[in-house]
Amino acid sequence: MATVLLVRHGRTTANATGLLAGRTAGVALDSVGKRQAATTAERIAAVPLAAVVSSPLERCRQTARAITAFQPGDPQQFVERGIIEADYGEWQNRRISDLAQEPLWRVVQSNPSAVVFPGGESMQTMQSRAVAAVRRLDAQIEAEHGAGAVWVAVSHGDIIKSVLADALGMHLDLFQRISVGPASVSIVRYGEARPEVVATNTESGDLSWLARAAAPSGDAVVGGGAGHDEQSPSPSSSQSRSPEHPDSATS
Repeated sequence: MATVLLVRHGRTTANATGLLAGRTAGVALDSVGKRQAATTAERIAAVPLAAVVSSPLERCRQTARAITAFQPGDPQQFVERGIIEADYGEWQNRRISDLAQEPLWRVVQSNPSAVVFPGGESMQTMQSRAVAAVRRLDAQIEAEHGAGAVWVAVSHGDIIKSVLADALGMHLDLFQRISVGPASVSIVRYGEARPEVVATNTESGDLSWLARAAAPSGDAVVGGGAGHDEQSPSPSSSQSRSPEHPDSATS
């Protein structure tokens, strides 16, 4: 089975000012976000990628370009609308602090499967189309590049949380228990029996073991197995940065 690295875009001007950007065009990474994207790109550089897939929105495309620029090879690059940000409808471009006063906010926190954003999409629709896109692309990339292929999907906080919830077998109503920070890397493998969630919301650490690992069998190892070979992290991968903790329903 292939391995997908789910990467959230770096911090944006909207994130920094507390706006829910949604699908607004032209929302770009700020200076912090550009540094975050570069740090993540350096971490992933040790892993030869088969493909780098991005949401159509500029902040994700910027992050994807940073990742591709650090690749020694020439991975496939394309945009996938299935992993675009949620359609927040009338909530788009409003302040998070104001949205938190809306009655719907509490439903987003506790019962997201019942949420339909006014003038936008439901959170169930958001999850369904994102999961379908990631699983379809994963199967396609594995068919083209083999079971050991590693690829990146650059998307948005709520999108990645919903994909992780599906991979973990969690009901959508529990997905707010998952945190996905700017430019974080989460790792999922889709097997015949079940998905395997290898890591979530990582902001530092060595990823070179992904390049050295044999193609996974898909079977869970009783007792947990031996893990991957340890390797001292490079200076770039050991850099720390202040974690960003996005509110729920942020881009």
